[in-house]
Formats: sequence, C-alpha cells, structure tokens
Amino acid sequence: MSSNRRFPDEVTGPFETPPIRFTDRTGREIEIRAYDGSDREYESLASMYDEFDPADRAQGIPPSDERRIREWLDNILTGDCLNVVAWDGETAAGHATLVPDGDASELAIFVLQAYQEAGIGTRLMKALLGYGAESGVEKVWLTVERWNQPAVGLYKKIGFEISDSESFEMEMAVRIGDGADD
Repeated sequence: MSSNRRFPDEVTGPFETPPIRFTDRTGREIEIRAYDGSDREYESLASMYDEFDPADRAQGIPPSDERRIREWLDNILTGDCLNVVAWDGETAAGHATLVPDGDASELAIFVLQAYQEAGIGTRLMKALLGYGAESGVEKVWLTVERWNQPAVGLYKKIGFEISDSESFEMEMAVRIGDGADD
C-alpha cells in the first residue's frame, strides 16, 4: 500500500537520537529515550494512555478503555515497531512510534494534555525520526486531521510535506534516509 505514497526526494535531518535530556518550556526536566521493554515502562505507558484526554484522541487512537489500550500497546511495543518515550521523572509524558508499513513507516505521536505546548512533542518527534534513521528507516508518513493546524505546522517545520489532502485527513510524508534501493 505504501508504494503508492509520494515521498519527498530530499532527505530531511539529521535528527538527534535518544537518549536526549532537556528542560521544557515550563521548567520540567524531560528525558526522551527508546522504550526498553520493561514492565515498569509498559505500565507507565498504559497509565499515560488511561489518563489521555478524550478530546485529544484522533482516528480512534489511543483507545479509550484499559483492555483496548493494553491490546494496542501489545501491538506497537513489540516486533519491528520503534518507540520513544518522553519521561518527566517516572511519569510518561509522551510517546511516539514508527509502525512498519511496506517500504515505509507510519508515525504516531501522543503527548499528555498537561505536557502539551511545552516543546515536548517537537523534541519527541525529532528523537523518533533520529532513532528511525539510525535503525534504517528511510520513509515516514502520517495522517493528521486537516483542522489540526498546530500539528500540521509542527510537521511542516520538521520537514514533512503534504502528500495527499483529498479527505478530512491530510497525509504527510518525509524522507529520513537515502537507501540505494529507491
């Protein structure tokens, strides 16, 4: 399916790879690191998604009840998916994932409402793209609701280009690697 997607010719980046430590706009010390597979990190992510504001759910994710949250996490925290988590101490403040889709990967990012508009989402997305490039991912795409102009602006600032805008969702794409097989 992803072979029909249009990707920019130019490679965007490079992006910093995790672990990354920084102070967000509110003064919190945040660390972004690759998901380590531990029960502690899994439970922290499950708790984060349980607290997620229903208004911030888009396209059916993250799921809204504990059983479905855990089923969803079981799918994206294993296998070939790449995951990074933003930590405020022991609290999961945000999570981003790259899910393989043919010759590309789909990106999804989530930041708890209390941590939004503090620069965490930008750093989280850049860290995920750096981790993806380091892991051999070359092309990344995402969908965003066209009314979500703050997200569209963020994605454009990072280097994503609109590849399809024919529905209420826009598809955006970026190239983070330049493999010889393209």
